[in-house]
Amino acid sequence: VEAAAYVLPSDSLVRYRAAGLRRGADGEIIIGNRVIAKVSRREVAQKFISPAPEKALTRLLAEGLISPEQAELAAQVPLADDLSVEADSGGHTDNRPLVCLLPSMIALRNELQAQYQYQQPVRVGIGGGISTPESVLAAFQMGAAYVFTGSINHASVEAATSAFTKQQLALAAMTDVTMAPSADMFEMGVNVQVLKRGTMYAMRARKLYELYAQFNSIEELPSKERESLERHIFKRSLDDVWAETQTFFEARDPSQIEKAMRDGHKKMALVFRWYLGLASRWSCSGEAGRESDYQVWCGPAMGAFNDWVRGSELEALENRGVVRMADALLLGCAYRYRLQNLRAQGIVLDSEFDVYRP
Repeated sequence: VEAAAYVLPSDSLVRYRAAGLRRGADGEIIIGNRVIAKVSRREVAQKFISPAPEKALTRLLAEGLISPEQAELAAQVPLADDLSVEADSGGHTDNRPLVCLLPSMIALRNELQAQYQYQQPVRVGIGGGISTPESVLAAFQMGAAYVFTGSINHASVEAATSAFTKQQLALAAMTDVTMAPSADMFEMGVNVQVLKRGTMYAMRARKLYELYAQFNSIEELPSKERESLERHIFKRSLDDVWAETQTFFEARDPSQIEKAMRDGHKKMALVFRWYLGLASRWSCSGEAGRESDYQVWCGPAMGAFNDWVRGSELEALENRGVVRMADALLLGCAYRYRLQNLRAQGIVLDSEFDVYRP
């Protein structure tokens, strides 16, 4: 399984990991349940490169959810087999540069490997900025065990998003991205990286957060401000939005409504999150008339990919299959690596050889 957006390992994840452990005939530990941890911070990475937390194992053992042998073995293997490090990516991101983050994570892995002496060291891969042969080669040269792509897959044939969204992504430059408030962590002021080309989502989402930070309830909003929100952003009355919001949470989490009835600021957050949450759904479904509100997660890698494939077959959206794009990146990486080796041996090559098109 892939474990993403974790701050602390959950008991469920620890149980999954421990439940697949056993001793082989040769005495080595056999890991039956594999874990890929997606992280962007050292403190979180350390928890996944280390063995499962002792307190979690003790709780699971006391509840009879794992055996004594599994608890013993879980203390001898890392919680994750692979560490997928996320640099400057679309969506939730710390905007960390790949060239700074990857060496730091590899050094952390090496430090913990020396401490625990695992029979199989944790593999470290990298994503966030991977979209050209040069970026792939740079990652491998810095020690990445594997690379993964994100933003460019959003514009692929297989992506479950609208044709309009894919067209905007295919035209995006590296500078056509910005940070905007997220739907799931709106009250905390957390931002996500989104596309700004062809959409006004980022500007409108920031406006909502500014109002949330300035006022304590919807009722405190100046009448002109409220009218502007209803006309330009929500395109319906805030009372209607609140009614829809109530219906939504009554079926999923009634406690949210109970809190909102007691706290006007909470109610304001839920109403504003109506827009933030639907904006990504509109982008996927291609909601007519809402194009300027589409929320599209995207990093600068998208623009770099568009620059690279311009004039090639992969410039056309209908040719952007995920396998085809991955093959092109790896072939381009191999080509650039060959050139690098030739030059390292003193062979002079014209700059025209540096150009590789899929």
